[in-house]
Amino acid sequence: MVDWQTFARLYLPLIGWIGLGLVLGRTLPSAVPMHLGKVLFWVGVPLSIMIFIRQSDFSLSVWLAPIVAWLAVLLGIGFAWSWIHLQLVSPHSLHRRASQGSFLLSAMVGNTGYLGYPVALTLVGPQYFGWAVLYDTLGSTLAAYGLGVVLAAYFGQADRQTSPNILLALIKNPALWSFWLGLAGRSVLLSPSIEQSLRGLGWGVIALSLLLLGMRLSQLRSWHHVQPASISLGIKMLIVPLVGGYGLRWLGITGAPLLVLVLQMSMPPAFATLIITEAYNLDRELSVTALAIGSALILLTLPVWLWLFGGS
Repeated sequence: MVDWQTFARLYLPLIGWIGLGLVLGRTLPSAVPMHLGKVLFWVGVPLSIMIFIRQSDFSLSVWLAPIVAWLAVLLGIGFAWSWIHLQLVSPHSLHRRASQGSFLLSAMVGNTGYLGYPVALTLVGPQYFGWAVLYDTLGSTLAAYGLGVVLAAYFGQADRQTSPNILLALIKNPALWSFWLGLAGRSVLLSPSIEQSLRGLGWGVIALSLLLLGMRLSQLRSWHHVQPASISLGIKMLIVPLVGGYGLRWLGITGAPLLVLVLQMSMPPAFATLIITEAYNLDRELSVTALAIGSALILLTLPVWLWLFGGS
């Protein structure tokens, strides 16, 4: 059941930590978020995954999460490509191939890690955290640096020196191997005090992730191309989770697993879309605008998904 305490438990840390990150990002040296991002990427997030996986349910059905993630990605691409093909957007906004590539990327890959993890943990709890991890690591991450790179190469021009190596990016992603380490360590018994300390450490990493998100948002300067960015966000954050959520319910998936999957589907575009956009010379202004608007829009859309799927 959704109540005001649920919203307070989610929105206070979201607004508080991201807001603090916005302030710090404008006052601290630009190198600070870069170093914090590296620490979280290599140590913090993998550690939090291993901590929360200890409390997660890993029945056979949890492996549906990456399948749903890929279906959501393909659904987003399908709707976005149809919009471009049918010329439903002003010809002045998506007439360039570079803009079309950024439009597709913004509609397909969500921020299911740094933002999706705390949302899922707060609203659903650690018992179903495994669904969010598998959705992110085997779904969003693979889609971004796999299919996303293929699309970016098709619509843009790659800089050979900055073009990401797909296989290397996947192998080096510590979230992938920390998932397996955490899964293997679930059988290790720890004292209640140690377990409580680990949970506190895990939530501390979540807070730092939100802080980093705010810092990165503070560095976004461009707010052009609002119309196509809004359309791509409508596809990514409204149409895809709505179609996907009711489709999953029709297939018999209900309760907390359904809510976790819908929440992950509804996340705003990932920062990976901006990295790929810059590497392949796509429309950076469109990607930046989608990132900025989407990160604010999530505060308005979360109550909708809780209302539609929180009590199923």
